Amino acid sequence: MSEISFEDFQKIDLRVGTVIEVKAFPAAHKPAYQLTIDFGPLGTKKSSAQITSHYTKADLVGKQIIANVNFKDKQIANFKSQCLVLGAEDKAGVVLLNPSKKVPNGSSVQ
Repeated sequence: MSEISFEDFQKIDLRVGTVIEVKAFPAAHKPAYQLTIDFGPLGTKKSSAQITSHYTKADLVGKQIIANVNFKDKQIANFKSQCLVLGAEDKAGVVLLNPSKKVPNGSSVQ
């Protein structure tokens, strides 16, 4: 594991958003969904997420998540991912990180 400085960490912009749309992503190399996420005053952003082992599309709509919103866009197959949804990996796949209580979309993670 590499160490980073506190100044490096401060460059990361983690925000809370609500998933408002989920689509299948058959063109992805690994099973994934295309998510549209509402970040309140930051607007909506799209993300590709390899979370199909733990979540159905219905599970995700309305769910608050945490994402890094200041990465450069990443082209994944025919889709442009605009943020990185955060999760923890277990044996079956990725479990999303989310606030334990509902907070306004766009809230900064401290």
